[in-house]
Amino acid sequence: MNRIVESLAKLQKYCESEDFKGWDPYDGLNSRIFNAIPLLKNSAICRLAMIQLFKRNPINLRRFALIPKDYNPKGIALILTGYCNIYDAVIENPTLQQRLGSPEQVLKKIVKLSQLLVDIRSKGNYHGACWGYEFGWQSKAFYLPAYTPTVVVTSFAVDALFRAYQITRCQKYLDLALSSEKFILNDLNRINKSEGYMFSYSPLDNRAVYNATLLGTKTLTAIYEYKQEKRLMEQITMSIRSVLSIQNPDGSFPHSDQVGNKWRDNFHTGFKLESLARCNRILGDDAIQEAIEKGYKHWIVKFFNRESGICLYYDNDNINSSIDLHCLAQAIPTLYYLNQLGNELPLVEKSIKWAIDNMQSSDGGFYYRRKGDRLNKIKYMRWPNAWMFYGMSFYLKYICENGKN
Repeated sequence: MNRIVESLAKLQKYCESEDFKGWDPYDGLNSRIFNAIPLLKNSAICRLAMIQLFKRNPINLRRFALIPKDYNPKGIALILTGYCNIYDAVIENPTLQQRLGSPEQVLKKIVKLSQLLVDIRSKGNYHGACWGYEFGWQSKAFYLPAYTPTVVVTSFAVDALFRAYQITRCQKYLDLALSSEKFILNDLNRINKSEGYMFSYSPLDNRAVYNATLLGTKTLTAIYEYKQEKRLMEQITMSIRSVLSIQNPDGSFPHSDQVGNKWRDNFHTGFKLESLARCNRILGDDAIQEAIEKGYKHWIVKFFNRESGICLYYDNDNINSSIDLHCLAQAIPTLYYLNQLGNELPLVEKSIKWAIDNMQSSDGGFYYRRKGDRLNKIKYMRWPNAWMFYGMSFYLKYICENGKN
């Protein structure tokens, strides 16, 4: 564990040295130059091309394009949850305090990040607290302006605030997290299915994205644990049914209803499995448990190379395909909530050590992606650094909870 703790401590220092700000793979539309040219910024094709140019380019042109480093709401939520996990760990195992900070020092970071998350929530006439990305985002189907709230970002923000409340007992964090129920149920659109319904990705679209629906459902489940209201249970059940109905015979799940989105990737599958597991702690439904077990068998076999420890992106990839640390980072909490992390600890430790050896820089930050010998050395704050901080903190949390060294 010592090597992993050292890596996490270096990553912690890197994030703190950047004040948790950074660039993002998808922030191309934040270019001040691009936004100064109406012909470009008003064109969906140009917006899409701009995003892809900056996402795919291994050379970081953001300074030249006048794209500022900024706080990413999901990134802040991930890091906040990571600090909450570290807080639990350093209390459980005081020997970690020398590398990761005393409980008082970690608590200060939790309070700072919690307030920051409160401050950067989406503004507007929404029924409850909600969060979106700090950049505009253009897909083939629709455009979301900067800070348009989405169910995905909101889910991670609410998770983080619940954790912060459990440590600080600050009522403001709890009240804000609980209010997100109204955003999910009143502001998101509903997509009716043969069984139940799905939540839209944002208030501005009608896209049925399966992992996004389950993240929203998981959030309602977390809220139910505080409110214990029957009407919430009914909503949770209806949305889960809609996703279970589209599970493939091999246990996998497609990504969405959109044409071309039938692919299966590692971390979105992880989102679905984790969400189902956390919901079923409340529901105790045999059909959901069967779907989880079936999905888990497909995921753990198809998305991990046990010999190398490499986490594959798509289920038909190999170790020479694109390697994205988001897959590893999400795999750890997925295994944690599925109660499988202990069984897969050798694989997880091998995967983290591979990432340390192949994708962590000397200053502690992790690089974006790798394909064979080609390494994209851009160190985005959310992706992969906030994600790795989040994922490794769950490893640490598990180790400390189970008295392992």
